[in-house]
Amino acid sequence: MPRRLLSTLCAAASLAAALVAGPAQAAAAPGGQPYASYWYPDTILSWDPATDPDARFNRSRVPLRPRIQDPALKANTNARAGEGRIASLVSFGPTSNNPSQGSSDPNYYAFGYWQYVDTLVFWGGSAGEGLILAPNPTVIDAAHRNGVKVYGTVFFPPTAYGGQIQWVRDFVRKSGSSYVVADKLVQVAQHYGFDGWFVNQETAGGDAALATELRSLMKYARAKGPVEFMWYDAMTESGSVSWQNALTTANDAFLADPAKVSDSMFLNFGWSAGGLVSSRDRARSLGRSGYELYSGIDTEANGYGTGVSWDALFPAGQPHVTSLGLYRPEWTWKSSSGRDDFRAKDARYWVGANGDPSNTSTSSSWKGLATYVAESSAITAKPFVTGFNAGQGDFYNEGGVRVGTGGWNNLSLQDVPPTYQWLVSSAGTRLTPSIDFGDAYEGGSSLRLRGRLDSVNTVRLYQTKLPVAADTKLSVVFKAPAAGATNLRAAVAFTDAPTTFTTFDLGSAAGAGWERRTLDLSAHAGKTIAQLGLQTTGDKDAYDIRVGQLAVYDGAVDVPPAPTGVTVLGSTDVSAARKSLRLSWTGSGQVHHYAVYRRNPDGTRTYLGGTPNDSYFVPQLDRVGAETSTTIDVEAVSPEHGRSPAASTTVTWGGGGPGESNLALGRPATASGQCNADEGPAKAVNGTVNGGNTDKWCALTSTKWLEVDLGSAKQLTRFVVKHAQAGGEQASWNTRDFTVQVRSSASDPWTTAVTVTGNTAGTSTHPVTATTRYVRLNITRPTQDSDPAARIYEFEVWGS
Repeated sequence: MPRRLLSTLCAAASLAAALVAGPAQAAAAPGGQPYASYWYPDTILSWDPATDPDARFNRSRVPLRPRIQDPALKANTNARAGEGRIASLVSFGPTSNNPSQGSSDPNYYAFGYWQYVDTLVFWGGSAGEGLILAPNPTVIDAAHRNGVKVYGTVFFPPTAYGGQIQWVRDFVRKSGSSYVVADKLVQVAQHYGFDGWFVNQETAGGDAALATELRSLMKYARAKGPVEFMWYDAMTESGSVSWQNALTTANDAFLADPAKVSDSMFLNFGWSAGGLVSSRDRARSLGRSGYELYSGIDTEANGYGTGVSWDALFPAGQPHVTSLGLYRPEWTWKSSSGRDDFRAKDARYWVGANGDPSNTSTSSSWKGLATYVAESSAITAKPFVTGFNAGQGDFYNEGGVRVGTGGWNNLSLQDVPPTYQWLVSSAGTRLTPSIDFGDAYEGGSSLRLRGRLDSVNTVRLYQTKLPVAADTKLSVVFKAPAAGATNLRAAVAFTDAPTTFTTFDLGSAAGAGWERRTLDLSAHAGKTIAQLGLQTTGDKDAYDIRVGQLAVYDGAVDVPPAPTGVTVLGSTDVSAARKSLRLSWTGSGQVHHYAVYRRNPDGTRTYLGGTPNDSYFVPQLDRVGAETSTTIDVEAVSPEHGRSPAASTTVTWGGGGPGESNLALGRPATASGQCNADEGPAKAVNGTVNGGNTDKWCALTSTKWLEVDLGSAKQLTRFVVKHAQAGGEQASWNTRDFTVQVRSSASDPWTTAVTVTGNTAGTSTHPVTATTRYVRLNITRPTQDSDPAARIYEFEVWGS
């Protein structure tokens, strides 16, 4: 029986009958956890980023960076550059309930060998959850920083695992000349910022006409794109499911017919040496490269214990035959006992048993991918800054100062990992480099060099292509265990002699804290940096030093402008002393990321998280003591790691301080109109939400507003709006878009205090700091659908 690409989530197939008729995702809570998007072919048709409250949290803001691959700088003499590529099919989490922007769990597949991967497929999908899975923005951000493309997954499971051929027919549905699902695939990829789709069609019951429609759909979508497709060797041109384990006359039309259909094909796992050669030759006969074929190996169960005919795929001393498709390399994480074990297994998987990509000799048949494929690098433009942040940790540091405690993962904040892990040359004892999670300058980890120092050690870290200008600087932040000689030099090689390092002494440490050395590279203006590394000299029995930042930039460190319009889109009371928040702001130009903090009553700040996006979910905001409100700060961090002034908003805690109350309760209220005689504005300020769907203000006027006179100027802290669902009506009638305006006297102009778009909640809370008498609720889009009526069960104005 052929081995198949089955999602680990197929066990959910028994739920398919109950779930397929319903929505693929539940509506999000106003301040609740956003999740990665997934759909069925019919449910994706109703997806609209303007109405999906999670969509803004699922966007990647990091563009795909160009890559270099210099054959002269490859670590392993056997590896070949510019030939076979690697596609990696990875499940980072379940199809459903997969957090959009990381989480507080440090146990995560924080992949760190991007230099060997060309395309990452965000693997998932199941009959019981959804068949079309978009990648998390965190994965897209990290991959794109390393020049790696990211694909979402379209998974049609075998019938035995809940597959239904009708889903495939729904997928190729047309309206006129348009493939409507394909239009959505393009829209999703472009809106979320990823590069293409992996299509895995394993459902039986198709025919030649359906196979033709699938090919036409891919050509249609590629023409509308840019969006790419990788096709899995399962469905044949006849429509049957029959794994060829090769490119043959039975499936080659999915690559070209003769026009280009898919961008690449993933060949099933049962390939042979002869089959690979014939596949390559057939691809060439179609005008395609053999490297557009990814010969699959399945490492989900046994990792680097998997038997592979490496010589058939990558024959020694000869050009690669095809590219390589890795299925489930996250075995290194799933089978590990902890972070150290995971990192050791991941190193064994990618660079071999010796932890050295230049020396992959071993008695095992699995020598490591570095044996065959030369490293690539996306470090092709300045500024380049790394804090050796792995994208996970047990704390969070900024500038060497602890600003956050507790575990976390967020690949959006991962720095570009070292190109060479690890490449150390020495005439004596070699030092041991590592990513260390015990201390950090930025994030949750740093580079650590340890061991017996008895000779010069040169540690090659990064392959680069960075031009040097008259104002280019090289900055190194380090931490020694005590004052005294660091025995450390920065090492730079230029393209005119790419393997020869020029070194810069970093001098002595003043103490045991983090210290920065900024080096002037102007003497090398006009040259281009080919490699960055470190060099140690001297003699020490127990050498130990951490490197917290390495940076190359021009001129002064740029300080970005502050973001503006920080807004609490919604909050959820987890308990009386804990909230989760959805935040948004207007960006401030080119940034590396935005950092989010809470101000503490003692004047300090606590780090809440970061993102390159203009929206962020805070999973945990804890109340400190009896504080009645908390100020949230958002700062922009430039690509050079300069920091903007903070932009702020305020979150108010329920129960408030002494004297806080609902100031609108029982106050005079007027409105633009009312639907019925018993649905006047007074119903929105009477303090009750009774059953029967009658205790509300309702309006059908062209402009819809509700105004409350507080009697005198009051200090306001928040507005609470109870929409249709709070009164027992359907959620699709919850108010979608509205503003709240204030003014101190009847003759003053209105000032907008709160603007809300995309609300889906039955009750929404909106912090405000204002002193005013009159408050007006203006409704600009009354429902989630086309129903024209505004329905407000209660409009509360809290303050004192």
